[in-house]
Amino acid sequence: MDHTDKTARDPHLAWALYLARRGWPVFPLHPGTKNQPAVKDWEHRATTDPARLHRCWQGRKWNVAVATGPARLVVVDCDVPKPGQDGPAGADALAEVAATRGGPLPATWTVTTPSGGTHRYYLAPPGVRLRNSAGRIAPRVDIRAGGGYVAAPGSATEQGVYRVTDETDPVELPAWVVQVCTERAGVTAARTTRPATPRARPGEATSAYVAAVVAAETAAIRAAAPGTRNDTLSRSAYALGQLVGAHALPEPDALAALEDAWATWGDDASAAKDLGPRGVIATALAAGKANPRRNLGRTAA
Repeated sequence: MDHTDKTARDPHLAWALYLARRGWPVFPLHPGTKNQPAVKDWEHRATTDPARLHRCWQGRKWNVAVATGPARLVVVDCDVPKPGQDGPAGADALAEVAATRGGPLPATWTVTTPSGGTHRYYLAPPGVRLRNSAGRIAPRVDIRAGGGYVAAPGSATEQGVYRVTDETDPVELPAWVVQVCTERAGVTAARTTRPATPRARPGEATSAYVAAVVAAETAAIRAAAPGTRNDTLSRSAYALGQLVGAHALPEPDALAALEDAWATWGDDASAAKDLGPRGVIATALAAGKANPRRNLGRTAA
């Protein structure tokens, strides 16, 4: 039997190969399970090599898992209450947080789980490495990133099958989610080399925490759609102002990062007409300084 015939007869292998073609390293789970890897050191042994995948699934009905860290993915895992449990479903709890932080999550590649939950696949933001977390964003909302994995579509448990329900290509994880994860200790930034002088260069952090906040807020500004830019610029300038007020970020660096991000819009009319972008930045930055970020703890420089 050639590889084409085997793939047609083995949906698990077909899914493994499809996901590998997307550049997402995969590895096998024991049949019928979602959390029992069939190999040790799975994060390092996960692969996109078709030949290895054919050998691995030959004659076996392994479920398929995506190693989220090596795939540079962040999967937002929204669960549902188990029988007898109180409280909202993860998706509803997440929506409540989104309403106060940055708006609904954008459409992205989504898998529905056998229990009725969802796995929303997002691209990891450049320069920030998220790690697994459970319930830090909201109840029954977990993050699967570095050090984690998710059962992939085509995998099956006693409850049913994991199915793709939105084929939108994965988009970058919204900046506000990175911000929430940062505040709740669910993120570490990529390693950076500290400058020799005490003052950081524009956009470079004085700590891993500050690096993540600056990256998240400037990404939010760059991605802001017309009609939302004024509010986004104001919120982000306020957030960086809080770090300035806490003496965790030099004010010139905060200004440079905000202005560099705003400049990508290409026009002055995108922010409040009465103040202009620089006026919005100055006003919100000053307000943030007056309300310094608290409890930076060991994350502060």
